Amino acid sequence: MTQTLRPLAACIALTTLSATPALAADTLTEALENSDTKLHLRTRFEDVDQDGVESSSALTQKTRLTFQSGSFNNLSFLLEMDDTTAITDVDYNDGTGSGINPGTAVIADPEGTEVNQVYVSYQMGGTEARYGRQRILLDNQRFVGGVGWRQNEQTYDALSFTNKSIDNVELFYAYVHNVNRIFGEASPAGDHNHETHLLNASFSGLNAGKLVGYGYLIENKTAQTLSSDTFGVRWEGKLTDSLGYNLEYASQTEAGDNPVNYSADYMLAEGIAGVQKFKFKLGYEVLGSDEGNAAFTTSLATLHAFQGWTDKFLGTPATGVEDLYVSAGHPIGPVNLTVVYHSLSANEGDMDYGTELGFVAGTKVGPVGLTLKYADYSADEYATDTSKLWLMAAMTF
Repeated sequence: MTQTLRPLAACIALTTLSATPALAADTLTEALENSDTKLHLRTRFEDVDQDGVESSSALTQKTRLTFQSGSFNNLSFLLEMDDTTAITDVDYNDGTGSGINPGTAVIADPEGTEVNQVYVSYQMGGTEARYGRQRILLDNQRFVGGVGWRQNEQTYDALSFTNKSIDNVELFYAYVHNVNRIFGEASPAGDHNHETHLLNASFSGLNAGKLVGYGYLIENKTAQTLSSDTFGVRWEGKLTDSLGYNLEYASQTEAGDNPVNYSADYMLAEGIAGVQKFKFKLGYEVLGSDEGNAAFTTSLATLHAFQGWTDKFLGTPATGVEDLYVSAGHPIGPVNLTVVYHSLSANEGDMDYGTELGFVAGTKVGPVGLTLKYADYSADEYATDTSKLWLMAAMTF
């Protein structure tokens, strides 16, 4: 779709700059006056120390320019451009498989400039339809997300529909034919062709919580081993204003031309408590295994947010993963501090994978958001000892 989107993006940019006399000038002018342009900057230093490979570090700059038009006859469009540039020499493995700096630890922030989003939107009543390259974030992004932690976001070339015409009900459907992955369009690993259907329905009209049901029919034409059919249900419960819990179950089988026949389950139980300014979370998540032959996968997820920040489980081991985790957060003056601990093991067999301890501190100085983040994975019977450190500054104009 890249070749199609480039001329479309150029047309949008030209339309943004000037309204031609052939168009309904008064109405279009009013729509353009209601448009919004944003500039987002994010500078990040990342350092990785991993057993078995040479340590690496990267200082990168992300620049994002977003133009959102006003509405004209229920139609609007969005154009968003991203650029990732290394401020210092690229002496790290950028994860693209290009063979650059072999033997160094991966920092998956390759350089590049590309269209992050460009879509046309049509709004009618409680229904919005979008066509083009777009961000899709469903629920907590465990199954479908944008990988927003990386400098290059994951977006989707898709036709999507969102309906909110019924009180407390939200319906979502998308047909995805290409996934623009974090490695960038210049990399062979950057795009995966799809024939994928995403369905998600939620009802939030209960005092006790929110109910979500979903079906994700993923057919990855580029990497068929990632093709799967997943059906599940999620309950986001609320006991009091300070006590909540999440329960989730899903079942997955192979799909499309996936050469591996398997069936695996997903389970989540999570409790959340707020005590004065403290926030605690205790959770147990299982990505099941089919007798050690294959495991439950979440190939479109924002994986960095789950099973530890060192990203040791971006691909689910065939023996599955059981993750027992606890976190505690509390503000210290203007700084929000959170500490997280994971104990990770196999779902099939008795292998102890390892443990991870991490913390993140964040604050704002004027318009600038500052983040310090650290994670340390201690390997037992899976992967290798790894520690990662991030320093980040971000602002939006």
